Amino acid sequence: MIRKKLIAGNWKMNKTSAEAKALVEDIVSEVGNVKDVDIVVAPPFTSVETVGQAVDGSNVKLGAQNMHPEPSGAYTGEVSAEMLRSLFTRYVILGHSERRAYFGETDAFINQKVLAALKAELKPILCVGETLEEREAGDTLKVVQTQLEGGLAGTSEGQATEIVIAYEPVWAIGTGKVATVEQAQEVHAFIRELLGNLLSPAAAGKIRILYGGSMKPANAPDLLAQADIDGGLIGGASLEARSFVQLVEAAQTAN
Repeated sequence: MIRKKLIAGNWKMNKTSAEAKALVEDIVSEVGNVKDVDIVVAPPFTSVETVGQAVDGSNVKLGAQNMHPEPSGAYTGEVSAEMLRSLFTRYVILGHSERRAYFGETDAFINQKVLAALKAELKPILCVGETLEEREAGDTLKVVQTQLEGGLAGTSEGQATEIVIAYEPVWAIGTGKVATVEQAQEVHAFIRELLGNLLSPAAAGKIRILYGGSMKPANAPDLLAQADIDGGLIGGASLEARSFVQLVEAAQTAN
């Protein structure tokens, strides 16, 4: 199964609207016509509309960093799938480790978001991954399985192929530490096998699994060469156009 590589930039709580516009314009000028890699940028909510206008007509797709499962209502500070769709958002990051750790998001709540995103025809990027304590305790695969099964609960096989999975070892996010190529591929292969059991081997072969732990231009070629690593969910390296473009180029080479 040939899966098109996907490089997604998660800008987190960075960039004003003006800064976001400048960054995405640089990215579009460099890789806006790339067709052999899917490219996503996920700015803060304050810049979603601006970035959406800047990527319009290019092959760079618009993403969001989060959403609430309800379509509307008294949820101060939240944003719905319908609001994102109205701005032509295509992807939404759900269950990021920072949302789990800092905002207490549970697998059940993240699952509500996944189902709401699918209903609104948004493509979820569902994040799973273990903390350093969990890895050192030998619980990596158990944690990933619990998060994946919880996040995908109630999704049909047809819906699930619209979902992207991002494996993000929490201990490697923004720390400069990176899982070894072998560690990353082991978990990606486990996720693919688990998807085969939960859905079907055919569906598992279609679903893209991204690595999300400090991927940079220097380590990307080795990571992207692995059989089950289909791209990257990029944090720090997505905040500078040159490094992000180099990751897209690495994905092109790995195809």
